[in-house]
Amino acid sequence: MTVSVFDLFSVGIGPSSSHTVGPMRAAARFSDDLDALGVLDAVTAIEIDLYGSLAATGAGHGTMPAILLGLEGFRPETIESDVKDRRIEQLRADGRVRVGGRVDVALTEGDIRLHPETVLPTHSNGMRLSAIGSDALPLHSETYFSVGGGFVVTEGADEPERNHRSEDADFTFSSAAELLALADKFDCPISSVMLAFESTNRSESDVRARLLHIRDVMFECMDRGIIRDGFLPGTLKVRRRAGDWYQRLLAEDPNRDPVYAEDWVNLVALAVNEENASGGRIVTAPTNGAAGIIPAVLYYALHYTPQGTADPDDTSVRFLLTAGAIGSLYKERASISGAEVGCQGEVGSAASMAAAGLAEILGGTSAQVENAAEIAMEHSLGLTCDPIGGLVQIPCIERNAISAGKAINAARMALRGDGTHRVSLDQVIETMRSTGRDMSAKYKETSTGGLATAVPVNIVEC
Repeated sequence: MTVSVFDLFSVGIGPSSSHTVGPMRAAARFSDDLDALGVLDAVTAIEIDLYGSLAATGAGHGTMPAILLGLEGFRPETIESDVKDRRIEQLRADGRVRVGGRVDVALTEGDIRLHPETVLPTHSNGMRLSAIGSDALPLHSETYFSVGGGFVVTEGADEPERNHRSEDADFTFSSAAELLALADKFDCPISSVMLAFESTNRSESDVRARLLHIRDVMFECMDRGIIRDGFLPGTLKVRRRAGDWYQRLLAEDPNRDPVYAEDWVNLVALAVNEENASGGRIVTAPTNGAAGIIPAVLYYALHYTPQGTADPDDTSVRFLLTAGAIGSLYKERASISGAEVGCQGEVGSAASMAAAGLAEILGGTSAQVENAAEIAMEHSLGLTCDPIGGLVQIPCIERNAISAGKAINAARMALRGDGTHRVSLDQVIETMRSTGRDMSAKYKETSTGGLATAVPVNIVEC
């Protein structure tokens, strides 16, 4: 089933789509369910258990306060960063949560029970919430899984809830082969196929307006990142670099000479991911850990291609639609969750999406666009998720910049060919899925392998 671009690109908060955004959404849904069942006012306590990767690296990803905020009814797509920070401070001072915004119960981050060695069958990011009444018996319990990109499923559900579902099978696709066949059938680029899919449930003008809003939020995030300095939160004491880089680039390249293009791409990726690491407002693209790649490559498309400078709005829409079409394939055929398949599912998917978007902007055929996406993922296969200290900082921030460059290179390589290539995108997606399945659990967002243990500073915040 085709995944909407508005599910792949959603506004939220940092630092992690699967460990921050997903848990907040799950907790908010649990709170809503208590109200819908008519038991909210009878709640006297809430019990929370985290399993697998959520328990192993949740402290460094802000999982615990995100859940408490979700229980109060806050949602990642609407909560402002300053509101979030003030409310977390108050929650820590009071030790109490207003469930559903009205029922006061004693609950702190320290009350959340962690089970890092226990992985529930459905997914490694599991959480169980239980509401307790005055008789100490459960009023309602639910198990949720944060499956990547902010998507949440409940135990026993076949797929995550989505904000868009097309009933028009003419424009749906579940493989790259089907996507290419649609582009050939309607004699149009991949972005037009995705636009037709999105337009079955909302007007074309609404689709475009929403995509431009997503672009604007991406660049607003960049703008915040390049004016802030100091250290990122957490025990690693990672210094922000984007602000200093920006000032130096302004002095060295006031007229945007193409020779500095790679430096600006690196800057955008760093700025966005430093904002993400600090818990700022972000666009999940398709995850938070990989959120800098698509805006960085889009920035390149807007500033260093004739199409982008001539019509930035249309370029942005086409780029994001094409990237979304490719992202749908990864979400449906493999995974975009670092806890499930490693970082190949996060920055690998994002690089593939960005490469496809840029290839179309550069005038590539649908076959060349598919080739660009394949190249970017082929050379991301096996990439592990091993954040030091459980924080989305090292190696995550630099990895976004490197992968943005990889996406640009993949697009340019694809355009040197005619679209014919030996390995198909469908084959490389299947390879990514099987590689993730075979990968040791310690390399899948647990901070128990790779750089997380090789570097002396490896304190997981608890």
